[in-house]
Amino acid sequence: MRGSDIRTGELFSYVDLEERVPKNHPLRLIRRIVNEVLAALDREFAELYAEEGRPSIAPERLLRALLLQAFYTIRSERQLMEQLHYNLLYRWFVGLGVDDPVWVPTVFTKNRDRLLEAEVARKFLAELLNHKEVRALLSDEHFSVDGTQIAAWASMKSFVAKDGSGEPPSPGRNGERDFASPITFAVRAGARHRRIGRAPYVLRPRAGGSSGWTCRRLNAEK
Repeated sequence: MRGSDIRTGELFSYVDLEERVPKNHPLRLIRRIVNEVLAALDREFAELYAEEGRPSIAPERLLRALLLQAFYTIRSERQLMEQLHYNLLYRWFVGLGVDDPVWVPTVFTKNRDRLLEAEVARKFLAELLNHKEVRALLSDEHFSVDGTQIAAWASMKSFVAKDGSGEPPSPGRNGERDFASPITFAVRAGARHRRIGRAPYVLRPRAGGSSGWTCRRLNAEK
């Protein structure tokens, strides 16, 4: 008998995220180690927040979400919130229930900046690397530099000349420029241009040097 393709709404839904994630999924081991490190930083987290007022995003959930953003090269906080809305694996890793609401991207960014300014995020990564199960994977016998670049949703128009000068636009209300041309990319990627905004976006050439693309630059040295 052929099954029906008609979807019927249900009044109640019983979904156990723990059962939905495979037992051998690599995020299970990562989440256990991360939770052990977060538990050790509980006192530092408590000192960052007031005892009264409206609850903010739990720092433990925020840091887990940032790890997901790095693991899966999610381009922006807005896209991260979108995927947390429907991805059950992401919800399980962060600590959200099936019916828990997802945060507004601007609120998430504001809470993230609070952790970065308080150096808690840096301490979290240091403790994570010093974990007994992670430390065994590290070595002092070599020097490595990670120059990971995550594609960013940033416009080429956000790169302007530092001295205030710029290319004259073509006639019209919104003059066009050929941002994909090698000449335009070479000029805007030079030291004389900077990006408008707080995010650390940079310009990098594509294969063959025919044009450029905007990206986040993540550097880690040991």
